[in-house]
Amino acid sequence: MNIARTLLAASTLCATMAPARAVEAPLPLWEAGVLGGTAVTPAYPGASERSMRSLALPYLIYRGKVLRADRSGVGARLFNTERFDFDIGFALSLPARSSDVPARRGMPDLGTLVEFGPRLKIRLAEPTQHSRLGLELPLRAVIEARGGLRRQGTTFEPRLVYALQDGQQAWHVDASVGAVLGNATINDYLYSVSPAFATGQRPAYAAKSGLMLTRLGLGGSYRLQRDWRAFAFVRYDTYTGAANRASPLLRQNSGTSAGIGLMWTWQRSSSLARGPDD
Repeated sequence: MNIARTLLAASTLCATMAPARAVEAPLPLWEAGVLGGTAVTPAYPGASERSMRSLALPYLIYRGKVLRADRSGVGARLFNTERFDFDIGFALSLPARSSDVPARRGMPDLGTLVEFGPRLKIRLAEPTQHSRLGLELPLRAVIEARGGLRRQGTTFEPRLVYALQDGQQAWHVDASVGAVLGNATINDYLYSVSPAFATGQRPAYAAKSGLMLTRLGLGGSYRLQRDWRAFAFVRYDTYTGAANRASPLLRQNSGTSAGIGLMWTWQRSSSLARGPDD
């Protein structure tokens, strides 16, 4: 879903900083540093309870012509045209303890989830020199890291993104609208209640594949100094029409997430990237 990706993760924070265009100001071939931030999110998609999480991580950006590790994805560009990009995207969600969520009390905890998979990005239009409208089509496998590694399904998150920035990339803003769909396995992980965990207030429920949520997002970043950049995001999720709206674990009609953070560049290369940054 980026599935419980509404919990703070480095990919969430970096995604708000992907430039719309970079031809105006050539960028270093690579950069390295530290990013950190704080976010307030639902404990899991549809939960009544909210969590505040903070995270600090090192980061590496590499802007090769084919191999890339940048603010919007990691991998090889198999399509490298003016209109199409293809890369590998990642997302991370932090664990949620069932003891902290009354709706899940007595059930197994939700572990750390790592999502990765291919993403096709299509440039639909460039209304101005410094803006872009695009379509992103990420398909991701979900892996739970808790007492080993277990496959927990697949998600698909098509979204439209409008990005705008100034010519020198001092600031960047993007707005997006999309939907998150999950197969039966990931929806079962989040929303099923087996008979063994059923109670009078939490009846047994078998989840099915389909729509998980619809999402509106707004994010941006601003360069404070040469090596410092501040960023923030806000998202609104609605569960209207969700395939598992009847689950006793899906307690809300909607949910919001917001976060802020800082990014510090420690080192950058003197050589410049040979192609556009996105």
